Amino acid sequence: MKAKPVIPIGPYHPLQEEPEFWKLVVDGETVVDVDVRIGYNHRGIEKISESKSFDQSIFIVERICGICSSSHPIACVQAIEDLAGIEVPERALYIRTITQELERIHSHMLWLGLAGHFLGYNTVFMWGWKYREPICDIMEMVTGNRQNYAMHKVGGVRRDIEKEHVSYILTRLDEFLKQLDILKGAVLDDPVLHTRLEGIGILTKEAAIEYSALGPTARASGYDIDVRRDHPYGVYDKVKWNVITQEKGDVFAKAVVRILEMYESARIIRQCLDRLPDGPIDSKPKEIPPGEGIGVAEAPRGEVFHYVKSDGTNSPVRHKIRAPTYMNFPTFRETVIGETVSDATIILAAIDPCYCCTERMIVVDDSNKELFRAQELVRLSQEKTARIRERFRMKQ
Repeated sequence: MKAKPVIPIGPYHPLQEEPEFWKLVVDGETVVDVDVRIGYNHRGIEKISESKSFDQSIFIVERICGICSSSHPIACVQAIEDLAGIEVPERALYIRTITQELERIHSHMLWLGLAGHFLGYNTVFMWGWKYREPICDIMEMVTGNRQNYAMHKVGGVRRDIEKEHVSYILTRLDEFLKQLDILKGAVLDDPVLHTRLEGIGILTKEAAIEYSALGPTARASGYDIDVRRDHPYGVYDKVKWNVITQEKGDVFAKAVVRILEMYESARIIRQCLDRLPDGPIDSKPKEIPPGEGIGVAEAPRGEVFHYVKSDGTNSPVRHKIRAPTYMNFPTFRETVIGETVSDATIILAAIDPCYCCTERMIVVDDSNKELFRAQELVRLSQEKTARIRERFRMKQ
């Protein structure tokens, strides 16, 4: 029997902003199987964290993902606060919630622009990235940075929101919402996009539950989950907002969820600014006792989970991180088989994958013996790089 053709994409490809490798097995234009390989971008964040102080670890996890550089630190500090029983001032909780929602808007706008680019609808790409600029300006005002915000710390936040900044934030937020209305109309009312995206890459509610999908990927399939409501942190239980869901589970439903979530984020931010209490922004804890703690946050892509273990020293002895793409990525196989090659890219993009969040190295061994030390792994990597360079040189 003749083998079916395979279309390899990656691990380095102009359309992909991060390295990953997936092979589409096709029958004509129809995808009949897919083989996905990740592991090209492992940076050892968990291990690096264990060699840093608790405060330094927060800066490390910010760099897991530039778009989630508020979500990962919030989950991390909440894990440390959980194990140490640290109370966080109410004003700091409000500020954490504000930064979390600003980040959600920024991330969804970035995704919307890229989705337009993948479809060849570059007007949406240009609008999406232009219209997120007011949000980046607000983040720079609040945190001092447009990315890698360096905002969160154990016991509170590093920077306050000054009274004179509130009117600026509200003005820029209003400016953004007017632009979002335009973009919403361009996307949701466009008959071409309806035809292009509706019924494509369907993830049923049952499959979303079976795969333990998270965030907009799950909510677009009618799976009504959201850490902000189900396991409240910050001040999400003190403000009014709605969890956005859709039922169809296709690519269009995922776009709708993200667009409507941005309106809810703006609603949350306004309430937080209206209710922002006076008081300190940091409880200034002095030491971290032995213990274990967990922290969760609803990142733009779904639940971020951090586990931290302390032995009473100044560094974690174990730091485990699970990003939402790790859970959402397996749904790609469920949604792409049976679809056409031309739809494969937007189906993958619909989960908003982040490979630098996901990459990890796993060794399964039951001998209870040490396999490699860090220096040995570095040596093996350097030797492999040297072999690749030599093969390349010989081909010249």
